[in-house]
Amino acid sequence: MTDIEFGKKLGATETGIPGLVVFDLPVHGDSRGWFKENWQREKMTAIGLPDFGPVQNNISFNDAVGTTRGIHAEPWDKWVSVATGRIFGAWVDLREGPSFGAVYTTELDPSKAIFVPRGVGNSYQTLEPDTAYTYLVNDHWSPQASYSFLNLADETVAIDWPIPLSDVEISEKDLAHPRLADVAPIPPRKILVIGSGGQLGRALRAEFGDAAHVEWTTRDDFDLGAADLRSARRWRDYEAIINAAAYTAVDLAETAEGRADAWAANAAGPARLARVAAEYGLTLVHVSSDYVFDGSAEGEYDEEQAFAPLGVYGQSKAAGDVAVSTAPRHYILRTSWVIGDGRNFVRTMAGLAEKGVDPKVVDDQRGRLTFASEIARAVVHLLRGGAPYGTYNVTGAGEARTWAEIAAEVFEITGADRSRVTGVSTQEYFASATGPIAPRPRNSVLSLAKIEATGFAPRDAGQQLREYLSS
Repeated sequence: MTDIEFGKKLGATETGIPGLVVFDLPVHGDSRGWFKENWQREKMTAIGLPDFGPVQNNISFNDAVGTTRGIHAEPWDKWVSVATGRIFGAWVDLREGPSFGAVYTTELDPSKAIFVPRGVGNSYQTLEPDTAYTYLVNDHWSPQASYSFLNLADETVAIDWPIPLSDVEISEKDLAHPRLADVAPIPPRKILVIGSGGQLGRALRAEFGDAAHVEWTTRDDFDLGAADLRSARRWRDYEAIINAAAYTAVDLAETAEGRADAWAANAAGPARLARVAAEYGLTLVHVSSDYVFDGSAEGEYDEEQAFAPLGVYGQSKAAGDVAVSTAPRHYILRTSWVIGDGRNFVRTMAGLAEKGVDPKVVDDQRGRLTFASEIARAVVHLLRGGAPYGTYNVTGAGEARTWAEIAAEVFEITGADRSRVTGVSTQEYFASATGPIAPRPRNSVLSLAKIEATGFAPRDAGQQLREYLSS
């Protein structure tokens, strides 16, 4: 029988397979027996265990030495341990990517456990009679789920089984599994992009390219207000949701109809996504706005600044931020003065320059342009880089300017005389407006220090403006 090592400290050891981590478990015992904390969320996540949210606990009892279970890769994460007895475990990475086919083996007794990420094939052989093999999983078994299998005797991975496979009990099913060359690799979990038809959605398409695991939806085929949002997808197959949809008509939001639409799109919809993300352990990416502030601060706004929105659009965006922040895994990207495909301020100014029109442009609001391509680049950086969850300001870098200064620069870049642009106050600019006008923050300059600390280098907004106009 196993001689359990008592008194080990809780610890984690990386293996050669990404995400596959072995844990030492403290076992306390005396003449009466022993006790251990087999899974303790707070302590174990503190030393690197993913907060994987188990929903089911299974036990496989094996009464004979040499019982061998096949190499199965399932679409969920597993926390594997032994309650009694001892096993030889073998894990093979069956996920798409450079580590496909990588092998790790070790013995487990009650003082050790292993975290097995989705897509890593799991198998074992019992080394003692009456072995109870236990595992927690973060999804319920489903016949619709996609599995992958590998033959226990595959020559490529060449697992050195302690007891020859010819001498042990193996199911016919496990004996029939394919060799590595014939295994269909498990693809990464999906990323769902909501609002893919907008300017940010199009920029995300350019950033992700033709990645097969990214799913694109528009308002027509994904309704944020649908009552069945929880069942709209098999959410355990997803890694992240990117919410690129928003109501951005800031002036129309001041009308009765616009107010309802703004709150539905910017607050209620993100709140529903946050509930889904929290329940299924997804990462929720959401885009915020400088309009959550009133623009009265001196200097740059950082991510901790208290909300003080002036109008309906800003209020609905602030409410959306609060809702999204309830999802444990979230990234809120706060932006300002977004420029992308389609109609926008830069294109309008370039058109006026070409037509010989001399515009009056607001000169008492300051900020930096944020090109949609820059937001898309930041989204991918945060998702792939594993930055701490939370809110990050994302704009172009460089000197802050007024709208009038940006307009003059557009004129100059397009070969027109920049002096044709006349600066006016916000009040003067909207003096002749006949409909409701939303209040604008005068200071929209956002600090970029936090996202820069993650290794992201925002590009200069002026340089991007020149590239945008030249294209």
